[in-house]
Amino acid sequence: MEWLNIVDEEGNITGSAPRSEIHGNNSLLHRVVHIFVFNDRNDLILQKRSMKKDVAPGKWDTSVGGHVDLDETVEEAVLREMEEELGIAGVTPSFMYSYIHRNDYESELVFSYKCLYAGKIVFNEDEIDTVKGWSAGDIQSNLGKGIFSDNFEDEYNRYSSYI
Repeated sequence: MEWLNIVDEEGNITGSAPRSEIHGNNSLLHRVVHIFVFNDRNDLILQKRSMKKDVAPGKWDTSVGGHVDLDETVEEAVLREMEEELGIAGVTPSFMYSYIHRNDYESELVFSYKCLYAGKIVFNEDEIDTVKGWSAGDIQSNLGKGIFSDNFEDEYNRYSSYI
């Protein structure tokens, strides 16, 4: 059973609970990391989530995203998730911003990072159906069409304001 820390809006740990209790209860805020991975053509690598996922199955999503494990630092989670999801190691992404994302299912304190990576991507086939690079124009023209996760659309709009 996967356990996660429950946090307040500043990221202070206030408790912990099983993931199964946190997902489905949007009053329990938990920490996640998102990493925007850009290739050498400045395309944003997106992952198409497996149909087996409980959140946004089959939707295109942020390059890397995942929970911060129980008592893990955000920085540790960034490096672990990059290696677990896309096989990327030896790269240190730069922090961009954090924010709270809420929907009917969950509430997340998101820590967003970005990096440039031109190497080989070996994605986790248990969690991801495929990956591909998207130009900014392709992303913009597909927003609101139901192919991206709601979290990615929210994140991309924030990122667009950030850059």
